[in-house]
Amino acid sequence: MNLYDVYPLFDIHPEKAKGCFVFDETGKEYLDFYGGHAVISIGHSHPHYVERIVSQLGKIGFYSNSIINPLQQQLAQKLEDVSGHSNYDLFLVNSGAEAIENALKLASFYNERRHILALTNSFHGRTSAAINISHSGAKHQAPINQGIEVTYCQMDKVEALQRELASEKYAAIIIEAIQGIGGLDEISDDALRAIRKSCDDSDTFLIMDEIQCGYGRSGKFFGFDRSGIRPDLVTLAKGMGNGFPIGGVLIDPQKMPAVTGRLGTTFGGNHLACAAGLAVLEVMDHENLIANAHQKGNELSHFLGSLEGVKQVKGRGLMLGVEFDFPVSNLRNKLVFEHNLFTGSSANPNLLRILPPLTVHEKEVDLFMEKFTSGLKIYLSSLHISAS
Repeated sequence: MNLYDVYPLFDIHPEKAKGCFVFDETGKEYLDFYGGHAVISIGHSHPHYVERIVSQLGKIGFYSNSIINPLQQQLAQKLEDVSGHSNYDLFLVNSGAEAIENALKLASFYNERRHILALTNSFHGRTSAAINISHSGAKHQAPINQGIEVTYCQMDKVEALQRELASEKYAAIIIEAIQGIGGLDEISDDALRAIRKSCDDSDTFLIMDEIQCGYGRSGKFFGFDRSGIRPDLVTLAKGMGNGFPIGGVLIDPQKMPAVTGRLGTTFGGNHLACAAGLAVLEVMDHENLIANAHQKGNELSHFLGSLEGVKQVKGRGLMLGVEFDFPVSNLRNKLVFEHNLFTGSSANPNLLRILPPLTVHEKEVDLFMEKFTSGLKIYLSSLHISAS
């Protein structure tokens, strides 16, 4: 049997990883400043993370949501403590796309509407409703994925967004505080506050998609935290499990109280997933990783912005995008294969994503600077030679 060939793959075979480093089958070391799409939050193979999961597996790894799993409540409480966001209920799932699907479903249950308002360049996942509302994923929509009426607006066109919300036809507006695949564009705090008011006035749910920019990556726990708003729903995944499949939806119970059977999942919130989720939050708390993301992000942003050829640096914390005046696919390949450095791409062909673990140390930042500077300098020289 063959694998279904849908992924563009680098010819690299990782066998182990530690902290910010990945090692292939020959022992070659790669500096990982991509983290598998911003998934690796507390570093590869963190000792506390490994111990938590191994210990739990020796007790019970899984049972369905037909019994009480105390780890779920422990995870919910720890998430409240570390994030600083109280008065939410947590529904646990397995992935970001699943979190989006459930959030959209809840919004539609709330006001019995069918339309969704989303932003240009957004991306929310590849499952049915999630891909339907993803502006950056339009080419991956099958006819069956096009059943939801969705309107796209630019994030900086606040008055246009307010006019749409005033129509009272939308179940929800969904927003990434910092767009991931779309290219690191960031909605302003003033825009979020204005949208929050328009949602209140029109009885529309505000969904914040924090799957990539949440869990400390932006230098705050959530990307929207600087604005002071309170979303109705918040979707979580990626860094939530540091590689273990887990996702979640934070739900305002005053607007959407739980109804038995309305949502459900076989694997969501299983014992191993909760152990992984607890380990992540415990390490984030104990090692002060949100402050580290803020500090190291400022250093990286300043460094990247000073380099020849860089048009602009986008994003915050350890969720950064480096934009050039040329397509970056060849540069990314050279960084991987000639400088052993992992970076990420985006829907913007001229932008590289920089997404290291939140545990990144100064020596690893210095190593990144060395590798990136060298790789970029050589690549720019080759462009000049080709042009001449």
